[in-house]
Amino acid sequence: MLVETVKLSTIVMKLTPELYSFLKRHELESEIVLRNGLAALETEDAMEIIQYSISEHQKDVHLH
Repeated sequence: MLVETVKLSTIVMKLTPELYSFLKRHELESEIVLRNGLAALETEDAMEIIQYSISEHQKDVHLH
């Protein structure tokens, strides 16, 4: 099984570049581990990853 670690910005630029400007720098810098690598990622997968990343960063904001 191929495991690849990439920044969220890489995923966004490859599959959903129109969303890039809506994300914060710390969100874009998040490291994401992809079980089957970037090549196997589909747009709907990218959307789920982006949504999860945003919600995780919002949790961090509320905890401070």
